[in-house]
Amino acid sequence: MLTPELLPRLQQLLTDADLDGWLLYDFRGTNAIAAGLLGFGGMCSRRVFAFIPRTGLPVGIQHAIEPGPWKQWPKGWPLRVYSGWRALESELATLVQGKRVAMEYSPGDAIPYLDRIPAGVLEMVRASGATVVSSAELVSQVYATWTPAQLASHQRAAEHIARVARDTIAHAGACVAAGTPAAEHELQQRILEAFERAGLLTDHGPDVAASENAANPHYVPSASRPRLVQQGDVLLVDLWAKEPNGIYADQTWMASLGTPATRVVTVWEAVRDARDAALTLLRDRIAAGEIVRGGEADDAARAVITARGFGNDFWHRTGHSIDARELHGSGPQIDNLESRDDRVLIPGVGFSIEPGVYLTGEFGVRSEVNAYVGDDALIITPGEIQQELWVV
Repeated sequence: MLTPELLPRLQQLLTDADLDGWLLYDFRGTNAIAAGLLGFGGMCSRRVFAFIPRTGLPVGIQHAIEPGPWKQWPKGWPLRVYSGWRALESELATLVQGKRVAMEYSPGDAIPYLDRIPAGVLEMVRASGATVVSSAELVSQVYATWTPAQLASHQRAAEHIARVARDTIAHAGACVAAGTPAAEHELQQRILEAFERAGLLTDHGPDVAASENAANPHYVPSASRPRLVQQGDVLLVDLWAKEPNGIYADQTWMASLGTPATRVVTVWEAVRDARDAALTLLRDRIAAGEIVRGGEADDAARAVITARGFGNDFWHRTGHSIDARELHGSGPQIDNLESRDDRVLIPGVGFSIEPGVYLTGEFGVRSEVNAYVGDDALIITPGEIQQELWVV
């Protein structure tokens, strides 16, 4: 969150980027990045701006009827008040006229997770005499990075959910062996109960999917359409959780109920090797102190799956940002398919690596781990990642 303690670092970043300031904008939660940095909570039904200059104090612009969201705005920082649109545009012009300012804007919508500013607001800011550039790198450096304590929390959560995944898969196998197969939604409930016992939180899910359902990347099991996990099935378990006020860990594990078919093993090996190709690229470049971007890791994973003949069945990006506020965060994505994310993977950012192959009507395979960029090394969680398809 934007605080007097953070301000000197942020202003140094603005100086380094040759920016006159960072202009934050939000309306009814359209810009989660701005709301998070400003520490907003409660009702915010009118337009708000905050300008963080390269030198001097930040200035907020609030609507007269909504002082509530600004409760955490430091008392020594100016806060201007408006009621009508003419006053809003006038106040805005006094702050940004003739200046080069960053906003949550991505040219051509190249990075949707960053592109939070409506076209009309961009027009208004430009009409006020400002030159608008993307805040992409500022978001990575200020909004998306983890603290050492948050990394430690993530690592603890990662080990917990890895144990839960292994237990869930072993339980599914034991149920089949006993002749009383469990349904997907029953295994899902078992995971949620394990999270509760461990003191972990999740916002939805997890995903437990058998064979043809695993070919749907966003499948959700349901008691209203129960599907038993039976002998011969491929089982996908995707689960995510965090400690209170911690950073999410997000993993996907794969198993076969009984000896897997050759085709299943072939797909598993393609996905595993794609995951490892992305991790190897990142690990080597970071260790060498070289610049690396998320899109490059996506290309590395996709090249492996394409070479194995399943390129048309890998439908999504290789990974998503995990930031301090969201499981699917606003930092750099591991993506050169769905979006053109060319942001540098800087120390302090975290993300998933999760290539997948989805054969509609047959089965799907995904392998997911998480990674964090350290100062000179890539940290992968959990500590022990899946190398072979589990057979239970």
